[in-house]
Amino acid sequence: METILSIFVGVGLAAAAGFRVFVPLLVVSLAARAGLHLSPDFAWIASTPALIAFTAATVAEVAAYYVPFIDNLLDAIMSPLAVVAGTILTAAVVADVDPLFKWTLAIIAGGGMAGLVQAKTVMVRGASSVATAGLANPIVSTVELGSAVTTSAMLVLMPIIAALVVLAVLLWILRGGRAATVSRSAPPDGAPV
Repeated sequence: METILSIFVGVGLAAAAGFRVFVPLLVVSLAARAGLHLSPDFAWIASTPALIAFTAATVAEVAAYYVPFIDNLLDAIMSPLAVVAGTILTAAVVADVDPLFKWTLAIIAGGGMAGLVQAKTVMVRGASSVATAGLANPIVSTVELGSAVTTSAMLVLMPIIAALVVLAVLLWILRGGRAATVSRSAPPDGAPV
């Protein structure tokens, strides 16, 4: 049961990395220093240099996302980093399993989940930039930051929530994709059906 929970925690943290790359890394670093069990290869995440680096990177990332149009540029840079962070986070918390299984899971489920969430946030920010000339982007940034912090904290504090978070994020992604498909395939007003 512990292995299954760690998988859900890892994939949930990967989803949080899709909102903000460095927030879940910082949360995991702090949690590991407080006793969160990490895979032995990832003990470095709890080190003081890693904690300092994650703190500095988190502050810089959060601040930069509050600058309209710089945030759109950051999305291009952060998209591949989110996949890497999601992979690392999943591999770090999934311990005591076969390495082949762990890395396959980390790359496909962790990296994939981070990539899906990041892609969805890029779409939302792009729509916000077009619709409001970037004026609403700080609101989008605040929601994303809140999602990353809340999700990461809940996952390391209450691992049973991880399964629910993963399912909720998947439903959010699928619902948004379905809505976009329906709106593109709908005939224009007045057109015969």
